[in-house]
Amino acid sequence: MCGRYSLFAPPEAVEERFGATFHETFQPRYNAAPRQSLPVIGDDRDGEIRTMEWGLVPPWADSRDDGGFINARAETVADKPSFRDAFRRDGPGGRCLVLADGFYEWVEQDGNKQPYRVTLEGERPFAMAGLWTPFEPATEQTGLGDFGGDGPGDPDPVETFSIVTTEPNATVADLHHRMAVVLPEGREREWLRAPATEAVDLLEPYEGEMRTYPVSTAVNDPSNDSPSVTEPLSE
Repeated sequence: MCGRYSLFAPPEAVEERFGATFHETFQPRYNAAPRQSLPVIGDDRDGEIRTMEWGLVPPWADSRDDGGFINARAETVADKPSFRDAFRRDGPGGRCLVLADGFYEWVEQDGNKQPYRVTLEGERPFAMAGLWTPFEPATEQTGLGDFGGDGPGDPDPVETFSIVTTEPNATVADLHHRMAVVLPEGREREWLRAPATEAVDLLEPYEGEMRTYPVSTAVNDPSNDSPSVTEPLSE
């Protein structure tokens, strides 16, 4: 799965890499976590980098607490009701590119969980396959979200997204039994535009070189969004 990631490459480099422009002021993320608003490129405006909330909430849900899928399995996106319309681009929402320059996985070691950071060679930015959908809470809903949320009624529409996962490649297999779908460089727009019968072929383990290294357990706290969480753990 993918439950945390980072994007702190210079915004100019990100814009050049993906041929898109930030719609909002770029905020570096060293420890991106669910329920945060994070940079994506949607299939409806693929020249623009905008923020969406991580945790896809199906349109039929009464509140964000009824959904919030941070991951979607590649094997079932074409059929599972929560993701089917977005994957097929048949309804509100669609496919998106989730921009990153690394992600985190946790490994059981001596009874503890050791976090590792996974990057491409050179820590260059990449895109993970995502699905997005708009969500408009029911006006009569009351209560607060899991992490503070919005106030009673949760009235404001929000665009939400999920990261598609697949079987791990040889590098990630040492850390976890799933990994985010990292799209091949130069083929990201295929994910946004291709028919579903062709887009599914992109949902494969990443074949390029990747690097992994242990980091501090400080990354376990989603409120810790400092550059230090990305640094290799000292021996």
